[in-house]
Amino acid sequence: MSSAMGRPREHDDTTRAALRTAAERLVTEGGPEALSVRAVAEAARTTTRAVYALFGSKEGLFVDALAQGAFEFLATEIGQLRETWNPAADLVAVALVFRKLAVEHPARYRIAFQRVVPGLSSGPELAAARARAWSALLVRVQRLADAELLGDKPVQDAAVELNAMMEGLANAELRGNVFRNLPAGGEERAWRAAIENVIAGFREGLPRRYARSASRRSARSSP
Repeated sequence: MSSAMGRPREHDDTTRAALRTAAERLVTEGGPEALSVRAVAEAARTTTRAVYALFGSKEGLFVDALAQGAFEFLATEIGQLRETWNPAADLVAVALVFRKLAVEHPARYRIAFQRVVPGLSSGPELAAARARAWSALLVRVQRLADAELLGDKPVQDAAVELNAMMEGLANAELRGNVFRNLPAGGEERAWRAAIENVIAGFREGLPRRYARSASRRSARSSP
């Protein structure tokens, strides 16, 4: 009988999840400087060998456990949103997922979006997770375009502008200076109002498009 029989697997998905959780907690509580291979291993009640086997290095913890985890969170949560008849309201729901990431997982957000650890390399798995999250946003913006609520703005440009607004709101809320004096629930209302205003701005391009279309029709009908 092999002596390895019955021995618990050290480098399985459960260990990976525990290490990710430990890394996030350490960075949330003590900042990026609190993260080390040994500290994560001890917090997850495993060995440094498991950390190296699953993540390769301390940098791997930042990239996989935190940055990649942020984009995986966005892609999963947005993908689970119920699609309604109102594409504008559905985009607001996407923004609230982004807020959920920043508020409930600030360590992931700061590593992925604020780049508080400079020089992190972006491997294929991180790039793929980022692409999935971006695609999830593009699908929702495309529905706005399909409903003719995007004016003349290309879908990609609209998504960039929405993303910039969401990052700005998240940064402001995490700093606390802008949102500090809002009443209970005011943060979410501020997010809703800001995203609704961006979407309303997209719609302002509609009259120009229709005016040009009418002008072309008039020119074609002229003698």
